[in-house]
Amino acid sequence: MRSDVATLPGSPERPNEDWAAAALPASGAGGTVVLLDGVTPPAGDDGCVHGVPWFTARLGGTLTELSASRPDMPLPEILSAAIRRTAEAHRDTCDLSHVRTPQATVVLARWDETSVEHLVLSDSALLLEAPDGSVRAVLDDRLDRVPDEILRSLEATDGLRNREGGFFTAAADPSVAARAVTGTTPRAEVRALAALTDGASRWVDLFGAGDWTECFGVLRTEGPSGLLRRVRALETADAEAGGVRRWKTHDDATAAYAELRDL
Repeated sequence: MRSDVATLPGSPERPNEDWAAAALPASGAGGTVVLLDGVTPPAGDDGCVHGVPWFTARLGGTLTELSASRPDMPLPEILSAAIRRTAEAHRDTCDLSHVRTPQATVVLARWDETSVEHLVLSDSALLLEAPDGSVRAVLDDRLDRVPDEILRSLEATDGLRNREGGFFTAAADPSVAARAVTGTTPRAEVRALAALTDGASRWVDLFGAGDWTECFGVLRTEGPSGLLRRVRALETADAEAGGVRRWKTHDDATAAYAELRDL
């Protein structure tokens, strides 16, 4: 496996709330990629004394450990166990019932000699490249279905957070793992894969600079850092032109890319 990960904070005044890791099991067969995008809470109380970066580091670290060391556990079971373990780490100090308790989007991909498993929860993206160069995007589009006028209201958004008919993120309830988009692809049908937070996928889904196949081409030739530089250039140009295509000029942006070992 050859892997590469890059991340950029949305602002130098705020900590980066993303998390990404790639791991190769000791056996040398297969690998795993983990990517989280911490959900920035609005100003005010979220019931937690730790904050989102603490949460994504704890959850991401546990997901990396379990997905790399427990091939017997399905990915939803791994996500459920990681959420439970993270919740237990701050249950005594924080109000985990708060609707804005620290939470994150999740992408998990794990492969061995025969198959590639995936799990996607909320609006980060997983891209799977086939040997012929075609690219399939695995997306959880439930947040995209929520109208912008609702998302502009904190109260209305909170009413849809981790609820049926709304959208789901990894927070403190392990049962949310059953809501993730999951699947398995034969190993022979995947040459490489990539995971993107929505700050990185803007190149496609906000600015329309290319499609998912072209995005994967950038990752292959320029690496994750090259894609993030392209995103920042588009954001800056749009802001200078007075664009109003998003709520914030820059977002935390992270991309992870992995070429799978030849069979």
